[in-house]
Amino acid sequence: MKFFIYLFFFSSALFAQADYPKDYFSPPLDIPMQLSGNFGELRPNHFHAGFDLKTMQKEGLTVHAIADGYISRIKISTFGNGKAIYITHPNGYTSVYGHLQRANEAIESYIKKTHYKERAFEIEMFLKPDDLPVKKGQLIAFSGNTGGSEGPHLHFEIRDTKTEKVINPMFFGFDKNFKDTKKPVISNLYVYPVDNKTTVNHSKRPVLLNLSLQKDGTYLSEKVVSNGKIGLGIATFDYDDVSFNKNGVYKVQSFLNGKPNFGYQFDTYSFDEMRYVNALIDYSKYKKTDQRVQKLFMKNKYGLSVIKSDENNGIVTVLPNLKSVCRIEISDFFGNKSTISIPIQYDLLTTIIEEEPIVSNYFVKANKDSNFAKDNMSVFFPAGTFYDDFNLNFDVKNDMLFLHEDIVPAHTNFTISIEDKKYTEAQRSKLFIGMIEGKKISYFPTLRKDSLFTAKSKTLGQYALVLDTIAPKISIAKSIEGKWVSDQKSLQLIISDSLSGIKSYNGYLNGNWILLEYDNKTKKITHNFRDGIVAEGSNDLKVVVIDNVGNSTTFTTRFFRSQKK
Repeated sequence: MKFFIYLFFFSSALFAQADYPKDYFSPPLDIPMQLSGNFGELRPNHFHAGFDLKTMQKEGLTVHAIADGYISRIKISTFGNGKAIYITHPNGYTSVYGHLQRANEAIESYIKKTHYKERAFEIEMFLKPDDLPVKKGQLIAFSGNTGGSEGPHLHFEIRDTKTEKVINPMFFGFDKNFKDTKKPVISNLYVYPVDNKTTVNHSKRPVLLNLSLQKDGTYLSEKVVSNGKIGLGIATFDYDDVSFNKNGVYKVQSFLNGKPNFGYQFDTYSFDEMRYVNALIDYSKYKKTDQRVQKLFMKNKYGLSVIKSDENNGIVTVLPNLKSVCRIEISDFFGNKSTISIPIQYDLLTTIIEEEPIVSNYFVKANKDSNFAKDNMSVFFPAGTFYDDFNLNFDVKNDMLFLHEDIVPAHTNFTISIEDKKYTEAQRSKLFIGMIEGKKISYFPTLRKDSLFTAKSKTLGQYALVLDTIAPKISIAKSIEGKWVSDQKSLQLIISDSLSGIKSYNGYLNGNWILLEYDNKTKKITHNFRDGIVAEGSNDLKVVVIDNVGNSTTFTTRFFRSQKK
């Protein structure tokens, strides 16, 4: 009876869902909905916040408001969701449309005025209910490929307006737009020794377990033999019947001897929780092999709300004279389920495979502040920077800070400090703290006080002071100097910077500021003549690009254009 009550409350806590409206919203596109990415999918440093909807590999498809409401926010960015529109609806939810090519004429005009008012391409606007009201089905924009998009598609979200938590769009009746009869695919199953006292299957390292398909369609794992604390991890993904690309799974639940001990399902979560994806996965394996193994245990509990676990946080203690069975159920939103059974028994096995050697000279406790210094360099880790304790390799050689390697995830910023001892005062204005990865140098915003430089980061690796005296580059594919460009609809240039990166870019036609739209993927800046700044006849163009340490380049040319037809 006690087990039944425990199971009921554990399952209820895990699977409880709000009563979402099923027929209130309509699809945002005219074409059938097809997924190239689903809610909760594992992404670099975050969980996916909505749907990625296919747009037939092209831009310019009409995007519609999914219900009555008003445009409450517009954000234009060179990264992330690119050009994005947010609509607040009277039923307490907000819909988000990202990677847009452009808005409709009325909304675009509203946006354009703000660009010119703020003299910036990247803007964020918060609107009132009467500014830009919309009706259900109204064309609001055209699909695109702006921001961090890797190909044309529409990013679509639904959020709780009050809490701003993202919610799985499937709950709002969009599940009827998809067909999925396929079970999730299990790529790999791993067992982990949780501490250095434990050996599992003769190994002190994670062990890949063989799976065999049973007649009933479930899987049976090879036996796990251990003498201590273990945890399980899975690599899994899902297909639907139409899209034929890998999506994330909706729900994972593990059981120990029939009792649920660790589980999660992607219903809703906050943006503050996004980075916990690095705690959920085996981060080291991901950085080394690009494989995301989802761990079904926690050494230290972390604040990802979708997880429900027992008092042992999913960790299984293998005891003498007691055989156990773990069962893992992996489901998609449509109830298709894959199941694995893992037999477990105790035995004092000899260790054949020792722990992976780690070069380290310090130990970091995750729940305590840590500060390490050598020569002219130091690093400060506030308590809570990391999820688990670990052995840290810290050293300074040849003006380089060796700060372990990017196989341990940091949840919050830590601070790197470097005291300069070799550059002149004039050169110091061109210095920044950079992360060095082979020939690649990544800029980090750097503060300077006299000869002391500081920067914040969330990535372990190699750092150094980098001198940048190289100005940005500005080029044009085909010279327009002294030419008539009456047939062109726009001007386009390419801008780049080899070290600290571009901080700002501004263009002027005949002394008047003009909007230049920047595409970070192609490094192109574009001015559309429809903005109405270009003059009849002769025009003088000036473009000024400044990098993050103040190096500047100016491009000038004169061209001719007629607006007469």
